[in-house]
Amino acid sequence: MNYPWHFILMSVMYIIAGIFHFIKPKAYLRIMPRYLPSHIALVYLSGLAEIVLGVSLFFPETKDLAIYGIILMLLIFLLVHFYMLSSKKAGAGIPNWMLLLRLPLQFVLIWWAYFYL
Repeated sequence: MNYPWHFILMSVMYIIAGIFHFIKPKAYLRIMPRYLPSHIALVYLSGLAEIVLGVSLFFPETKDLAIYGIILMLLIFLLVHFYMLSSKKAGAGIPNWMLLLRLPLQFVLIWWAYFYL
C-alpha cells in the first residue's frame, strides 16, 4: 500500500516515542501518576504498545485496529498530562503553560490518527 508522508511520519513518531521508553525510562517514571501500580512495568508496556501500534499501521490488515489502539492510548495518556499539572515535581520542570498546551495537542493527535480510518 502507498501511504502519504504524513501517515509515515505519524507511524515513525510512535515507534521512536516507544523506543525512548526503553532508552530513557527514568524520564517516564518521573511523570507516572502515583496512584498507578508497577510504574516500571507500565513504562515498558506503554513503550511496547507505541512500537507495536506504530509498526501495525504499515500493514493493511492491522491499520484500522492500530488507529483505534492509538486513539485509546492517547486518551489514557491524558491521565499523565493531568497528573503533570498537579505538582511541580510531577511536571518535571516543564512550565505550566507548556503542560496546558499538551492537553489540546492530545486531541490533535487523536484527530490525526482518526483521519486515516
